Amino acid sequence: MQNKPSRDRALSMLGLATRSGNVASGGFATEQAVKGRKARLVIIAGDASDNTKKKFSNMCDFYRTPCVYYSDRETLGHAMGKGDRSCLAVTDEGLADSIRKHLVDSE
Repeated sequence: MQNKPSRDRALSMLGLATRSGNVASGGFATEQAVKGRKARLVIIAGDASDNTKKKFSNMCDFYRTPCVYYSDRETLGHAMGKGDRSCLAVTDEGLADSIRKHLVDSE
């Protein structure tokens, strides 16, 4: 039960990052953010396709961008106020660090 607040906080911060314009969501936008070295954290939905997981984890390794698997497509999209999202990139360093911290705390 102790894990729930950190998970909720991570999703709330993801919503805040979206509203402040610091999130690139969807495959193409996430790829552009990573390759343009703007991405500070990439979040991939746990239920994303194997191809999507492999593509983005390899890309993040190559560009040395932190990457985490988290939740599912519906939850990520809902936190952003959008439809299902398989992947997204947080482009603000401070928000990315805070979200990553809460995701690690929730494991």
